[in-house]
Amino acid sequence: MLQVRDRLCDAAAKCATVTCKRKGNAVKLTELAHGGGCGCKLGPAVLRDLLADQPVGQMFPQLLVGNAESDDAAVWRIDDRTCVIATTDFFMPMVDDARDFGRIAATNAISDIYAMGGNPIMALAILGMPINVMDAATIRAILGGGAEICADAGIPIAGGHSIDAPEPIYGLAVIGICAPEDLRRNGGAQSGDKLILTKPVGVGIYSNAIKKGTATAEDIAEMVATCTTLNRIGQDLSTRPEVHAITDVTGFGILGHGLEMSRGAGLALRVDRAALPLLDRAAELAASGHRTGASDRNWDAVEADTRLPENMTPAERDLLTDPQTSGGLLVAVAPDKADDVLAQIRAAHPRAAIIGEAVPGTGIEVV
Repeated sequence: MLQVRDRLCDAAAKCATVTCKRKGNAVKLTELAHGGGCGCKLGPAVLRDLLADQPVGQMFPQLLVGNAESDDAAVWRIDDRTCVIATTDFFMPMVDDARDFGRIAATNAISDIYAMGGNPIMALAILGMPINVMDAATIRAILGGGAEICADAGIPIAGGHSIDAPEPIYGLAVIGICAPEDLRRNGGAQSGDKLILTKPVGVGIYSNAIKKGTATAEDIAEMVATCTTLNRIGQDLSTRPEVHAITDVTGFGILGHGLEMSRGAGLALRVDRAALPLLDRAAELAASGHRTGASDRNWDAVEADTRLPENMTPAERDLLTDPQTSGGLLVAVAPDKADDVLAQIRAAHPRAAIIGEAVPGTGIEVV
């Protein structure tokens, strides 16, 4: 299996700059998709409506986490020592480099396992490609990029499924394991807990700049670097009893995923906007009108439960609703251990920051 992964990674390196062909003309990956990354997700309100009458698994006592909760993955308890964690994530390209698309999609998919405190053990590939438009070398580069990240995570891509699709789609279904006592859900925050965000925000804004052709090479490199950094720190944090809750911040933005944490804990979250780590040009690009349609959907879903400062500009609000792809972990930790946990996180994620706290009440207050 390692030899297979090595060959795939070698192929990815050779194919990374390959372009697609449409009637003899080069075409960018992002031109083949109506959206990209986690900005493609259905809005929270739409998703809640679609799932409202779906069975929630009460007949299965071993199902510790299912679709009744807004958590990051499903969890099945095998016995007193082992839980199985299962998740799936896939999306359309947010970058034009095929290898980077594969790397970002794989990093994003594996993140849900880490967010639950788990150890990933295996992945299955999910692939949909417009075969009449994309050449084989480009598709191999996407697959090779995904295999590269899985190799970094120490897991095999053991199989998968592919279809001919009108837009390029790639992602993974990932299986992980953890001890029951190490499982971390998004609803375990306690009053007074400090909130740590491990990665900077602004990926959706940068993705929009890429699609518009206004992103610089430095912008793209910065975004790809953060989106291909594995959130394996979540597995390490899960063994610390002072870490009470973990979730990863993806398509619903910091407000959407923060509200899921708030509701799960029965507490309010107070978020300090000045403390929020940002990609270098996120504020500048937001102020110049770079945003995704998902920002409005995300705001519509949280507006009734969110209190904003009166002087907040629309661009500043967009930073809070910006859909993240392969975003950071939002961690709730006991206040007396927050600095120690932050130091541990910064060894892997140097831009991590304490961005707020959990307090009595409901919803989210931005200060």
